[in-house]
Amino acid sequence: MCMVIFAPLFAIFAFATCGGYSGGLRLSVDCVNKTESNLSIDIAFAYPFRLHQVTFEVPTCEGKERQKLALIGDSSSSAEFFVTVAVFAFLYSLAATVVYIFFQNKYRENNRGPLIDFIVTVVFSFLWLVGSSAWAKGLSDVKVATDPKEVLLLMSACKQPSNKCMAVHSPVMSSLNTSVLSEIQSGKALKKRKRVATVTGL
Repeated sequence: MCMVIFAPLFAIFAFATCGGYSGGLRLSVDCVNKTESNLSIDIAFAYPFRLHQVTFEVPTCEGKERQKLALIGDSSSSAEFFVTVAVFAFLYSLAATVVYIFFQNKYRENNRGPLIDFIVTVVFSFLWLVGSSAWAKGLSDVKVATDPKEVLLLMSACKQPSNKCMAVHSPVMSSLNTSVLSEIQSGKALKKRKRVATVTGL
């Protein structure tokens, strides 16, 4: 019963920490001519992490001319798949919990209930594995694309030694790291429930 309870809890953490994420970084470009500098360049991004659509402007340190740039990458497919699997796994776990608690006698009447439960649990276990692997790779790409050092390399002004470019603050990724761990734990809980269903018919 504990694993039935833990699976939806882990699923909630997975889609809440990923689907509700928004973050950002701040950079500064200090030109030789101080009037051309911008010491507070804010770049915000959020789920579903279509980073190539995140645009921002930076000084070129060549008069008033500005350079328009965009972050690199698109992790929306892996992020959206991750969240979708988490949401459906939560709903299924919730429904299964209700059946186990209130309709256990009907559930045990024939083999159809346990068989369906087993098949669905196997499918979700597989989707959890695929989703967590895809999102782990997607998260790695997001971290690289939003690394201030990588973003500074895109700026033409930062290629001139006379200009000083630096990161003011980096994005906080702790909740995204939690989302991957939560999905892995939820997948383990589903697998345990699958083994129990096989052995006991529950």
